[in-house]
Amino acid sequence: MNEDETQKNSLETSEANESASDIAPYHADDLFDHWHAMPFHQRRDKFKKLARTEAEEIFYRLNTHDQAELISDEPALEKRSWVRLLAPDDIADLIQDLGMDRKDEFLVLLDPQTKREVAALLAYAEDIGGGLMSSRFVRLRPDMTVDEAISYLRIQSKSQIETIYYAYVLASDQTLLGVVTFRDLFQAHPQKIIRDIMKTDLIRIPVNLDQEQVAKIFSQYDFMALPVIDEWGHMKGIVTFDDIASVLQEEATEDIQKLGGLEALDMPYMKIGFFELVKKRAVWLVILFVGEMFTATAMTFFKDDISRAVVLSLFIPLIISSGGNSGSQATTLIIRAMALGEIRLRDWWKVLSREILSGACLGLILGSVGFLRIIFWPNTEALYGTHYVILAATVATSVFGVVMWGTITGSMLPFILRKIRLDPASASAPFVATIVDVTGLIIYFSIASLFLAGKLL
Repeated sequence: MNEDETQKNSLETSEANESASDIAPYHADDLFDHWHAMPFHQRRDKFKKLARTEAEEIFYRLNTHDQAELISDEPALEKRSWVRLLAPDDIADLIQDLGMDRKDEFLVLLDPQTKREVAALLAYAEDIGGGLMSSRFVRLRPDMTVDEAISYLRIQSKSQIETIYYAYVLASDQTLLGVVTFRDLFQAHPQKIIRDIMKTDLIRIPVNLDQEQVAKIFSQYDFMALPVIDEWGHMKGIVTFDDIASVLQEEATEDIQKLGGLEALDMPYMKIGFFELVKKRAVWLVILFVGEMFTATAMTFFKDDISRAVVLSLFIPLIISSGGNSGSQATTLIIRAMALGEIRLRDWWKVLSREILSGACLGLILGSVGFLRIIFWPNTEALYGTHYVILAATVATSVFGVVMWGTITGSMLPFILRKIRLDPASASAPFVATIVDVTGLIIYFSIASLFLAGKLL
């Protein structure tokens, strides 16, 4: 066989292997595990090669944004086959993700009943109780017997309902009267009336309640679902724990991003545009950069002291980092406690008292470490001069004061922002550190002027 034939056979074998790879089946779990690691066109192609049952399994597991991206540009018949797999609340989320200008395009794909339910859900903003709820829940009448209720539940369970953990007792005008669980029904006498066994002291979620508040309610109570009511007490739907799980993740992600000193991204990192990513990071960086310029201004004010005692400049990074770190710790603790509902605005005085004591202890610990570091460092007198003991006391006292100030600032700033109706997460660690950097220099050189007057200054 000549060289040309060998190359031809090799090329044909390579093409055959690539072709076989293209049509090879993909396992749903493998594809799902690597979903976000692949570019969109690649995961779309792999998704289309799945068997229908596996494709449906993945489609159910994807978040709303990925579902919308996957079917957005498909033909109408293909869209219909996927959209009709979803519950009304999930369809509403999908439409809101794509944009309300495409609402009619998707509503025409639905059967009349689902279309009415989705249209009703779209009347609410996606980040409030009404936007999170499902309109499919188990309903009972208060005058039913337990036996009738169980039979009715069997009928309802055959239809698409969100959950059957709870059955909600409604008046004829859809006013929420109470709730019964499966356990309540099976433990009660068959002829018992539902009104007599239902619980009336249930937690209710207003349709306009912000999703963050809804998430807090779920965090406080061990319920699988909660009813959503309008201002007249009419039941509109239920919010289930799995509906709120994504909200908890979304809110936590937003707070973490703000604590890092940037605007919330509002979408996965790999999906946000490059220039949008730069914009969201640049705004806070510019603000923090301008704030740090005041550090240079403060140092200019004390330039004469620095020129007379250059040794003071050696400890500037130590001083300002101590204050920034303590402030960052405090603000992170307080913001998280606020998010969990552990502290409220009225608790500011208790928090201040605790943080003053905490700051004093932390400042004393760090100041002592700084003092001992200067005193017992090899060749201390050669490095820091004959007044190294007073210098060590200056640094120790400055660290104590700056850590105290950083702790107080970091703990109180979230309260101030909450009071003026701003997001406490905006009191991010970099923001607090910038404030403490500037004021820390003033504290340091003021104490140095007091301790070293007539010696180094």
